[in-house]
Amino acid sequence: MSDKKTITFTLETPVEHDGQTYTTLTLRKMKAKDLVAADLVNGNLRKSLAIFASMAGVPIMVMEELDTDDFNRLGREAAPLMGKLAVKAMAKLEREEAGNLPLQ
Repeated sequence: MSDKKTITFTLETPVEHDGQTYTTLTLRKMKAKDLVAADLVNGNLRKSLAIFASMAGVPIMVMEELDTDDFNRLGREAAPLMGKLAVKAMAKLEREEAGNLPLQ
């Protein structure tokens, strides 16, 4: 697992919210308060958005506007900041995706 405490994530598609343009997001290592932020919203996907928003210190609406490619890439890149279980879950998902690739 990485010892990184933050990552700076560059968006391929910038997000505009409340008069501000977001081209990068800096996420810090996940804390218990980020999990509490997830309790404040309904829906599993929205809970994930709330956690990322809390880790980045931005309103959840910024995360809601992410392009899906940026959101998927963010999940992969942020996993090392989210603890051992997140790293294992991401590795399992990537193995499963690799097994489902079409033959070329």
